[in-house]
Amino acid sequence: MTDIIKNNAMEETLISPPPPSAPTSSTLPGTGIANLPNQRHKIVAKNGANFTIMVCGESGVGKTTFVNTLFTSTIKEPKNLTKRHSKAPSKTVQIQITKAELEEKMFKVKLTIIDTPGFGDYVNNRHSWIPIVDFIDDQHEKYMRQEQQPCRKGAIDMRVHACLYFIKPTGHTLTPLDIEVMKRLGSRVNLIPVIAKADTLTPINLEKFKQNIREVIAAQNIQVYTCPIDSDDETTTNRNRTIMAALPFAVIGSTQDVITMDGRKVKGREYSWGVAEVENDAHCDFKKLRSLLIRTHMLDLITTTEDNHYENYRQTQMETRKFGEARSQPNENAKFKEDEESLRKRFTDQVKSEEQRFRQWEKQLLNERDRLHKELESQGERIKELQNELESYYYHQRDKSVRK
Repeated sequence: MTDIIKNNAMEETLISPPPPSAPTSSTLPGTGIANLPNQRHKIVAKNGANFTIMVCGESGVGKTTFVNTLFTSTIKEPKNLTKRHSKAPSKTVQIQITKAELEEKMFKVKLTIIDTPGFGDYVNNRHSWIPIVDFIDDQHEKYMRQEQQPCRKGAIDMRVHACLYFIKPTGHTLTPLDIEVMKRLGSRVNLIPVIAKADTLTPINLEKFKQNIREVIAAQNIQVYTCPIDSDDETTTNRNRTIMAALPFAVIGSTQDVITMDGRKVKGREYSWGVAEVENDAHCDFKKLRSLLIRTHMLDLITTTEDNHYENYRQTQMETRKFGEARSQPNENAKFKEDEESLRKRFTDQVKSEEQRFRQWEKQLLNERDRLHKELESQGERIKELQNELESYYYHQRDKSVRK
């Protein structure tokens, strides 16, 4: 599904417009090499850009609402929760791809949103990350195979540029499942941790929750996206530091307009105590995250995916297989690997137990054999003694009869 959306009301622009007036080629000093950025700007503005965002996390944390809030448009249709006694809202059970085209100030972005199955929905959540990891690797694989074709024109690029991992606002720390999934995603994609529904936590608890998550990320060596901090412009450097200091980003998602106490009309959620504003830095980090994704570091996310994650995948594959050879499927039987290991371990333990029982039985037999041998020897000696006594008695009786 592809939607054409003209969004001229967004607060941030995707690319700066060209200067209002530029000197003609006849008045430019030098050879004109300095005009190359202007040429590049015209090419980029004409071709637009492809940007792919993946959202991961448990079901019901507000991934769809966040996507619609991020682009101030209905990119994904929200679930209908108006009927009280209706059946429970459907969960995402497989990867869903939604495509849209955003236009702002004559610049077009072909946007792809990838929604993944929610975690923690089942009793056994082992290997629940495999479809997501396989999807990311498959996009790298498809793009690499297209590069190997004689004609590369019109290649389809579905590589994931940013993965937003939504963390449930428990107020404690990351769950073991979160840690395992983030470890596997961080090595393949630009991973950005996001705390969902930040308005459910008090500011003190939210800050403590953030600190706990940072400590776990550092302790578990989880790779998360870090934007370039240093810049020639001091304002840009301070802005980048402010953005990264907010990691993990606490967000509030809402597409509804509400009226604040002072009469302002804003996007947010209305409560009995007041309004939680989406675009208020005092309430959440939504504006910082949107700036990171769209306004300031979209190009860095794209180039990082190209230069780091895709190149790492390409290099690994080129080292382990021949040109044109199909990719091996390391995760093909991963769901059964643990069961196989468990069966192998149980079989090994059972064999060891049987061997130990057999050795004990063999030892008992040897002991019994030794006992019988000793008893047999004892009986043999007793027989010899009886024979000697019998012979002595016989000779004695014979001698006695002869004397008579």
